[in-house]
Amino acid sequence: MNIETTLKEAMSIDGALGVALVDYESGMSLGALGGGPHLDLELAAAGNTEVVRAKQRTLKSIGLDDEIEDILITLGGQYHLIRPLTKVGGSLFLYLALDRSRSNLALARHSLKKLESELEV
Repeated sequence: MNIETTLKEAMSIDGALGVALVDYESGMSLGALGGGPHLDLELAAAGNTEVVRAKQRTLKSIGLDDEIEDILITLGGQYHLIRPLTKVGGSLFLYLALDRSRSNLALARHSLKKLESELEV
């Protein structure tokens, strides 16, 4: 599955507000869908690169030899799910913003894992 198809599939997840594929080394978004006046995907994607970088540094500094599956940020009305794409290599992550009242977090996590396995970059 290519990037465009992956983003479209991610937007079909219940409660999806926006999705982006981001390179956390450069901070650049390789593609994004959704968003709007209350969710600037480009700004959020860039900010979340710092979250991923910080967590990667922390794991390294404490000597934990493991990989991040997901990073979850819960807000009053939204979930922000960050999934580093270890299977495709490089420094990419999927960022998905969800409306908390219309989403199922467990299913969203499962869906992103499945999309990761099908993505070809």
